[in-house]
Amino acid sequence: MSKILSWADKTGKYNRQGSLYRDTISSAPNARFPPEANRYHLYVSLACPWAHRTLITRVLKGLTSIISVSIVHWHLDQDGWRFINADELAQAKGASDHANGTVDHINNFSRLSEVYFKANPEHTGRYTVPVLWDKKLETIVNNESSEILRMLNTEFNSLVPENLAQIDVYPEALRSEIDELNSWVYDNINNGVYKAGFATKAETYEKEVRNVFVHLDKVEELLAKNHAEGKKLEFLLGNQLTEADIRLFTTIVRFDPVYHQHFKCNIRMIRHDYPHLHNWLRLLYWKIPGFQETTDFDHIKYHYTRSHNEINYLGITPLGPLPHILPL
Repeated sequence: MSKILSWADKTGKYNRQGSLYRDTISSAPNARFPPEANRYHLYVSLACPWAHRTLITRVLKGLTSIISVSIVHWHLDQDGWRFINADELAQAKGASDHANGTVDHINNFSRLSEVYFKANPEHTGRYTVPVLWDKKLETIVNNESSEILRMLNTEFNSLVPENLAQIDVYPEALRSEIDELNSWVYDNINNGVYKAGFATKAETYEKEVRNVFVHLDKVEELLAKNHAEGKKLEFLLGNQLTEADIRLFTTIVRFDPVYHQHFKCNIRMIRHDYPHLHNWLRLLYWKIPGFQETTDFDHIKYHYTRSHNEINYLGITPLGPLPHILPL
């Protein structure tokens, strides 16, 4: 049995591995990992919605010149993620052509697993993205995307211009609402599409896919209320972009191109059946810094359709829907 389907339990339910590295970048005195320019590095996949959260926040907060990035190849094989090789690098069209990924700019490793073993020679478990790496101490700081997102939101404010430091996607006044929204969105939508797509029994799939759409309906209702009675509240929590928007976006932008067909989440489509959610998606993608430039549809589609051989054993990538995202 493949590694992907072996992640399901006896009921056919998909179980996600927890993150193992949970240190924090902090401005506190004597912190092991203080905020410094050019000290930290992100290892990401452009296909992974969890890694995508951190890339959006990195751009939104103006950290692209402060925190460097390496991108794994879109293909995930039995040994995990790899970086592009010399031949693939030579074929790249230019510095901005990251559809296939990049080399490991820091350690010059061929595989992400080597990053984990450098941090801990006795590492066990999967080799997941994102990884926040400390170049100075040569170790992993954190590999939990939600925590990396919040570090990027606050801990580098002293290193960026004031207008960027003032951007706060986890404002104190909204934290309880953000946490509550994140909780059900994560379990039922972010991870819900995986629970449907990686289910190994029909009854489990049917339960999970229905649950995904129950909660997409719930988001649609929330956004509809924001626009009721002439209101023009553009985000999930009114007129303030928060991490709740970032965390939901990375699933919704993949929904029609990948999850609808590849994970069999095909009861409805975002573009045809969720007008408020569709408008919200396009607003973020076309108008807000960080969203469009970190979304690579080729990388996303190739990864899912050509890595998950148990689901799509011929490795054929559907051309549609076209365009991948509609204009605003």
